Amino acid sequence: MKRRTKIVVLGSALLLTAGAASAATASGTPRQREAAALTGTAKLYRSAGDDITFTFDAHLAAADGADPTKATGTFTFSHYRDGSGARAEVEVDCLVTGGRVAVVSGVVTESDLPGAEGKRVGVTVHDLGRHDRLGYSWAATGSPAETDGLPKCVSSAPFEKVRKGTGDFTVVPWRPAL
Repeated sequence: MKRRTKIVVLGSALLLTAGAASAATASGTPRQREAAALTGTAKLYRSAGDDITFTFDAHLAAADGADPTKATGTFTFSHYRDGSGARAEVEVDCLVTGGRVAVVSGVVTESDLPGAEGKRVGVTVHDLGRHDRLGYSWAATGSPAETDGLPKCVSSAPFEKVRKGTGDFTVVPWRPAL
């Protein structure tokens, strides 16, 4: 066989093999998307220059789609100004999303804010692309350490503005079977 013919035959065989492998992959069971999620990081805007950061990695598995209290993950927040402040890490215990809005709650597992550990806190995120907004359960009390008796998945309206260029929240909408 001539060299050119061998190259064409070999090339055709490779294309057929790749096509068959691709078709086999495509016909496999499609991966089911998670029921809900909230991910991303942003800094809040404060005219006084406060350094306030929220980071989320919260998920509700497809298998648990009917029960938002089976959400897993963590979120962190910190607030510093003039060298003083505090941070907290929270274990997620509930996640409800609708459209581009998410409400996540959890229990503070680690914090340097006196009295915060063991308290449930909630945060609301509105995923608006470059203009994300955020609210938190301690908006009325002034401190995450003062949220006694807060139920799961409770927070405030997203009244805070995210600092320009920092919002990268992603909300996966929850679609429960109703």
